Amino acid sequence: MDPPATADAASSSSLRKRLSVNTSSSPSSGSGRERESKARQEMMDGDDAEMGAAEPMSPAGRLFREAHFNCYIVALLGLGAPVDVAAARAGLEATLVRHPRFSSVQVSDDARKNGKPRWVRTKVNLDDHIIFPHLDPAATSSDPDRAVEDYVSSLSTMPMDHSRPLWEFHVLDFPTSEAAAAVAIRMHHSLGDGVSLISLLMACTRSAADPSRLPALPPSSSGAGRPALSAGVLALAALAWSLVVLAWNTLVDVMRFVATSLFLRDTRTPFMGAEGVEFRRKRFLNCTLSLDDVKFVKNAMKCTVNDVLIGVTSAALSRYYFRKTASPDGTSTDDSRKAHKSIRLRSAMLVNIRKTPGLHTLAEMMDSSKDNDVKWGNQIGYIVLPFHIAMHDDPLEYIRQGKKTADRKKRSLEAVFTYWSGNLVVKLLGIKAAAALCYGMFTNTTMSFSSLAGPAEKVEFYGHPIVYIATSVYGHPHALTVHFQSYMNIMKLVLAVDDEQFPDSHQVLDDFAESLRLVRQAASEKS
Repeated sequence: MDPPATADAASSSSLRKRLSVNTSSSPSSGSGRERESKARQEMMDGDDAEMGAAEPMSPAGRLFREAHFNCYIVALLGLGAPVDVAAARAGLEATLVRHPRFSSVQVSDDARKNGKPRWVRTKVNLDDHIIFPHLDPAATSSDPDRAVEDYVSSLSTMPMDHSRPLWEFHVLDFPTSEAAAAVAIRMHHSLGDGVSLISLLMACTRSAADPSRLPALPPSSSGAGRPALSAGVLALAALAWSLVVLAWNTLVDVMRFVATSLFLRDTRTPFMGAEGVEFRRKRFLNCTLSLDDVKFVKNAMKCTVNDVLIGVTSAALSRYYFRKTASPDGTSTDDSRKAHKSIRLRSAMLVNIRKTPGLHTLAEMMDSSKDNDVKWGNQIGYIVLPFHIAMHDDPLEYIRQGKKTADRKKRSLEAVFTYWSGNLVVKLLGIKAAAALCYGMFTNTTMSFSSLAGPAEKVEFYGHPIVYIATSVYGHPHALTVHFQSYMNIMKLVLAVDDEQFPDSHQVLDDFAESLRLVRQAASEKS
């Protein structure tokens, strides 16, 4: 780490008066003041703490401090070897601990009313962040997969100590059906957006084939770009028309977004969460799908991987919905058949509108323990993404509808508008007003949906081969969160569901797997 910063007695006394550690996200703890005092003392210790200039939190980062959006990202890494604690500690010391966000605490200014929270560097004690849970040996030996699922799910009800940097490594050092061990990484969402945080974790890995280099990521798709002036009148006319379509779609999406935040509510379905769902226990479960099957459908339907994932999600949700609303004899009722055309089921989708730094840039950022002019934090907008709920004899119809939905959203600046408008609301009306609008948008939609591309080759995490990557999020007002995470030739489907609302959560997983199988079979017959 950088040499510890020093301060004279006067400046130290001034800092003691101005800074307070945010502990509001740990309401169950009765020793908040004691921990706050301890954290202050650690930050003031010039011999041990590294005190850099305080950096203000982004508006989105402040939003994730609010009660209804106290969000955490959970990344479960399946490992191909038992955990070497010494190697893991050395790796963390050399990489993640050096990152400014992972070595900072959130503080607020007590000298001013409504002082804005900031990030202040502090000393990181790895013993506070590497956790070895005591689990029942009988449970880990008889059903280790369930033991991992139960423990990771329990994290959604465990408060995190906000007097320390907001991340934890939970070591589950026992074999499961897929891995020799696992590590559950929990990070507060105010540390950064999901894409940046997962990319940062990947920057801590190395290629299994060549441990001296960073892993290779799948190439990102790029647009066709603007035609040159010499392209001709027709090409320029097409460009002009595309700009008109872009402006119109953006206007329509913005109006729908505002309406959703205020009053436009989704149809009540078995997926819709009840009031206060953000505070209830979530269950995290995952299954492994074939990325090759997804790509086969993509090529057969001439679409993208995301189009296929949206279509498969629509198919799976439809299977579950019509089974839950079926009559006792297993057939769909006339009312359910008539109603499916009017079902409004939408997801709130967070979009990172800033280009994510490359793995080399992130690795250098940790090597030097400085920002290196890299933009960091939460710079995200929102998209309201509709899902098609229907009964189709042709499974490929779900993919067609998914492609249609995705193509429509690509021709809109909805995410950019929601980002800038959100910042404007924060500046003019304050973070409480922005949180109220976001809460309306989430409670009036049904679910969250996201997908992320991981390394295309096998990687090692501090010398431990990674078998799978399963990431999700909790703390937002949705009872169902769907996330797809690719790695090598597999696609991990990860669901975060309200534990009480979805007692048959594993059946939802099966619906996704069966939907992809049927789509893959139909695409094969089509080919």
